[in-house]
Amino acid sequence: MDGCMPNRLANESSLYLKQHADNPVDWWPWCDEAFEEAKRLDRPVLVSIGYSACHWCHVMAHQSFEDHYIAGLMNAHFINIKVDREERPDVDQVYMDAVQMITQHGGWPLNMFCLPDGKPFFGGTYFPPEDGAGHQVIPWPQLLMRISEHYKRNPHELTENAVSIVKNIEYQNNATVGEKEQWDPLLLVDGAEQITKTFDSVNGGFGNAPKFPPSSKLSYLFSLRSSQACEARGSFRVELDAIIEQTLIKIGAGGLLDQIGGGFSRYCVDANWQIPHFEKMLYDNGLLLDIFSRAYTRYRNPLFKGVVEDTYKWLQREMQAEDLSYYSALDADSEGVEGKFYVWKPEEIEEILGDRALPFCEAYSITQDGNFENGFSNPFLGEGFVSKRDEFQEDRKKLFVARDNRVSPGRDSKRVMSWNALLLRGLSEAAYAFDNLDFLHSAEEIVDWAENTMRQEDGSLLSVFYEGDASNVPGYLDDYVFYTEGLLSLASKYELVAGKSSDRLIGLAIQNIKYIQKHYKDLEAPGYFFTSDTSEARVIRRKDWFDNAIPTANSGLVHVFSSLHAITGEDSYLIELQELIQSYNAYVRTVPQGVSHALAGLVDYNVGIAVLKVREDCDLLPLREKLLSKVWRKLFLQVVPKSDLSTPYQLCIGSTCFAESHLEKILEKI
Repeated sequence: MDGCMPNRLANESSLYLKQHADNPVDWWPWCDEAFEEAKRLDRPVLVSIGYSACHWCHVMAHQSFEDHYIAGLMNAHFINIKVDREERPDVDQVYMDAVQMITQHGGWPLNMFCLPDGKPFFGGTYFPPEDGAGHQVIPWPQLLMRISEHYKRNPHELTENAVSIVKNIEYQNNATVGEKEQWDPLLLVDGAEQITKTFDSVNGGFGNAPKFPPSSKLSYLFSLRSSQACEARGSFRVELDAIIEQTLIKIGAGGLLDQIGGGFSRYCVDANWQIPHFEKMLYDNGLLLDIFSRAYTRYRNPLFKGVVEDTYKWLQREMQAEDLSYYSALDADSEGVEGKFYVWKPEEIEEILGDRALPFCEAYSITQDGNFENGFSNPFLGEGFVSKRDEFQEDRKKLFVARDNRVSPGRDSKRVMSWNALLLRGLSEAAYAFDNLDFLHSAEEIVDWAENTMRQEDGSLLSVFYEGDASNVPGYLDDYVFYTEGLLSLASKYELVAGKSSDRLIGLAIQNIKYIQKHYKDLEAPGYFFTSDTSEARVIRRKDWFDNAIPTANSGLVHVFSSLHAITGEDSYLIELQELIQSYNAYVRTVPQGVSHALAGLVDYNVGIAVLKVREDCDLLPLREKLLSKVWRKLFLQVVPKSDLSTPYQLCIGSTCFAESHLEKILEKI
């Protein structure tokens, strides 16, 4: 950001900040000038964080930030800073860590009270404007006055709180517990068993409400399902199949998916996947494309294919920009009402479908009483109707056309590099699972956009791009890592699906890794920082080990280093991987559910990443047909010159290589 300006938020690029530009609160964007003003006036700082599609962010804004009395309190006693978490995830992560230490839970809106230098001393999420609403939290105006008075009377106590919180965040930076314990691959089975204990056998997924799509956990369990260690445990193998398939069926048939128009919402408020918070985030859809596609290769469930196809159509229709990248989010609200665009009453269905209304309403749980608010229903397939989904295809098309006349939810048009990269990976896996060139071409378009728009002359990447705006945001670690994962995922499918060389993709992946190693690596301890060595770190330069809605970048590096070592044979990648393995050694024993993406990568590495070299004079068609019919595994296919291979095929799995003249013998080993 180039400083702060009068009417500050109105001049910002972020849609979320613009949404607050007319508040009576004297908001600052995140900038040095705001903290200098706090020091000059000796006031505490309020950092309020959210994002444009966040329903409860809108609620608190309407109730408190648009209220002149409450805004007056904020302006008189605090320096108030608004942050878009999607634009500044580095800021969000630090304060989210802090609020989770204080309250034992997190979420958005995130409201953190800080010293004038930015160190956090107290915070929370949503606060109501007044008592008596059943929220069991202190009303926002009262909290403001208590914090202000405490700061004036006992500043040293708040300073002690802030120092303690920052020390705890620093402690979490380094994965040192159990660092010297020997790595045992069987821990990967033990970690999966811990996760399965929280499986909801009735509704699918893990734990109770609210239910978030468990993409990383399912990816871990799916990778483990193909391992010899799992095959040797018959009952555990059956259990994993049940967990993976049941969860994906519940999600694909439930209300998390927009059954009329495609695309997934962020999470469901109930345990049985029926009623979502309706914001649609690009990252969820990329992650779910990935796991639904890979799961299809084992279970061949037609629902999984339909879900992927409908989500892809939604992405192309509503989320793709003119430059062929993808926008970040759709709002939960339209016309100021959450979910209004998506819900129905039976009489609306009857008007559109006529005689087909009754069977449709029965199948999709649309009733007179409604399953949502004010007698409305959010469509989801009821028990017994999942296998009949295709019978209602024409009905869904008619409802989609009618729904298109409603006022659509707002769209956040910024492009986030890391989220496009997650979609790149999902599209690559879908291209392979369904042998679909449209998916693959869309993945190629993301790569071209990244290189033409997000790549800078010095080799760095942008993190956030605003159309026609110079205030674009430099890259964070996850932008590089997820993009590299996506490049390698596409590279592993390129020869097989498209018949094209993957050399460029692998070259770009290596270029990213060199940049990461130069600017993000912690030279004193294992792991990589979220911000580069040229970025600001007002509170702390943070390392992240635990997955949230999005996997953490350090876990993505497990996948990257193991894949690059398999492809290139270079020991430097293996050394980096072994450092990360030691870091995750303790976590797989204690909190495997928090590091699932890393564990999925470690399963792939221990099972053995396959590199299949095929001599250029071989016919790829029989190989292609055979591989596309097999269950997914991490495999890179490379077509090589005659001079490089004495036999038609060479398969390397881990450190073992097999040279064969007969295709069937090679396929037996994959």
